[in-house]
Amino acid sequence: MSDKAFTNEQKQYLCGFSFGADVARAVSGLPVLSNSAGGGTSLTIGNGTAAVDGNALPVGPERIALEAQAATVAAGKKLCKEELAKQAKNPLDMWDEIVGRSDAGEFPKGTDVFLTKFHGLFQVAPAQDSFMMRLRIPGGLSRAWQLTGLADLSDRSAGGYLDVTTRANLQFREITADQAANMLYGIRELDVISLGSGGDNIRNCTASCLSGIDPDELIETIPLAQRMHHYILNHREMYGLPRKFNIAFDGGGRIASLEDTNDIGFKAVRIDASNASDDLPDGVYFQLTLGGITGHQDFARPTGVLLKPDECVPVAGAIVRVFVKNGDRTDRKRARLKYVLDDWGFDRFIAEVEKEHGSTLRRVDESLLTIVENEDRMAHVGFHEQKQKGRYYVGVVLPVGRMTSDQARSLAEIADEFGNGEIRWTVWQNLIIPGIRERDLAEVQAAILACGLDYRASSFRAGLVACTGSAGCKFAGADTKANAMALAHALESQFEIDVPINIHLTGCHHSCAQHYIGDIGLIACQVERGDDMVDGYHVMVGGGWGERRGIGRSLLQSIAFDELPPLITNLIDGYLAERQVDESFVDFARRKTIEELRSLTHATVA
Repeated sequence: MSDKAFTNEQKQYLCGFSFGADVARAVSGLPVLSNSAGGGTSLTIGNGTAAVDGNALPVGPERIALEAQAATVAAGKKLCKEELAKQAKNPLDMWDEIVGRSDAGEFPKGTDVFLTKFHGLFQVAPAQDSFMMRLRIPGGLSRAWQLTGLADLSDRSAGGYLDVTTRANLQFREITADQAANMLYGIRELDVISLGSGGDNIRNCTASCLSGIDPDELIETIPLAQRMHHYILNHREMYGLPRKFNIAFDGGGRIASLEDTNDIGFKAVRIDASNASDDLPDGVYFQLTLGGITGHQDFARPTGVLLKPDECVPVAGAIVRVFVKNGDRTDRKRARLKYVLDDWGFDRFIAEVEKEHGSTLRRVDESLLTIVENEDRMAHVGFHEQKQKGRYYVGVVLPVGRMTSDQARSLAEIADEFGNGEIRWTVWQNLIIPGIRERDLAEVQAAILACGLDYRASSFRAGLVACTGSAGCKFAGADTKANAMALAHALESQFEIDVPINIHLTGCHHSCAQHYIGDIGLIACQVERGDDMVDGYHVMVGGGWGERRGIGRSLLQSIAFDELPPLITNLIDGYLAERQVDESFVDFARRKTIEELRSLTHATVA
């Protein structure tokens, strides 16, 4: 027998195993085993209390996560290290610890790196010796005064710039260890929080960014995203998930919220009078879709459930609780809702949701629904009329989602002086300023240009999406933001095209930029060149969302980035030469075989 001492990880596992077994045995009325040699160990559960040897256990709503861990152990399975870390220390109760480390100028170590993400702080070493902070901005709606304050905060405690994410949210970067607490205090003083924006939590709740101003929308959705946000904050069991979780509301308007890429997608639909009945009055409802995770090559699928707007939030809560109780806590790669749905099937899952919700959910045949498709893929950039007479909004183009603090302050001033004081973030990594009078359009145009930004975008740049990349993320295989700008410049120098072509660059398998749904999707890799490794990409084509929904097909593998622009140029050139009348790029890519598309690139395939 080895005389080596147990490692901390081994001790943590054994502690978690025995603790979980104790809970499971106590729930079943069996004797507790751990410390039984001492003769005094007791675990009691019931009558609103729970304790081990008199030490109180959680009895509130978050207890369901503890019971799920215990059930996993009782079934003879091993909890993954993240579950053991959450079991040993509740991440929501780490405030003093995080502030103390910040005061000492220290970064977290070990599993605390993971647990600190629950407060929105991501240690991104070795890419940067700093934190990234992600916020929570439900529905993507901010006020100009908040943006001004966030810009000032970035100057004081972060990198002097802000990044817009693909969840209509904001991130700070280059936060040194001693500034973590100042960031946590600073955002709260601006009525913004970061709690639950990372780790195993429900991420920023998204909505249609033109909610309330879109002439074509069926219903406003930002209020629903905000209600969902507050529900999450005030229900502790919403923080006990086995893995991250995404929720989106789409109102059927001009700018997609990409609800079909979310774990829960609420899609606005209409019941017309011709399909209405006493049990199903005409009006606007939400179609419930589940299981979207395009990084795992799946979209949210309709459940057959139709919800009134005021039913969405409580039903989402029931769905999350079923996931907390039944999600995989042994394998992080299978710890998403999709895999529960794959294992159970939708009928069983919805039955459990109804049990959790306490009532039967309305099921309606899809043939009775009127599903609208009003999307305009260029509606998020440039000037457009609102449904309010005489008012316009402008979509400002940000270079792959980034703006300096000075630019952020300038945009806030524009929103205050010429708009209604709102700033709306989009899932396309840009922002919208609404409420502009027609007489002020020229001044707003000039002000945007004066701060070094633009409201105009080519068909390439309007749909250009890139994650942080290796410049700020330890997982990324290439500098995606820099590569995206270089690729867009190369294509713009060759083409002026009349149709949008979305190009998504993501740095790793986490697929933050959702490369599988781009017309052209790029996922970073390292490519061998002589004795060196250089930045490169695998290339997908033919992805889409909404009515063009589809997972991109693999076209090219392991292409060094400096060789990529000519290949993409050749592909676009082939599309323009061979497309049919009014044929979109995605339709062209799906009509052609991979061999035909590869031939158009003129790539040399080994």
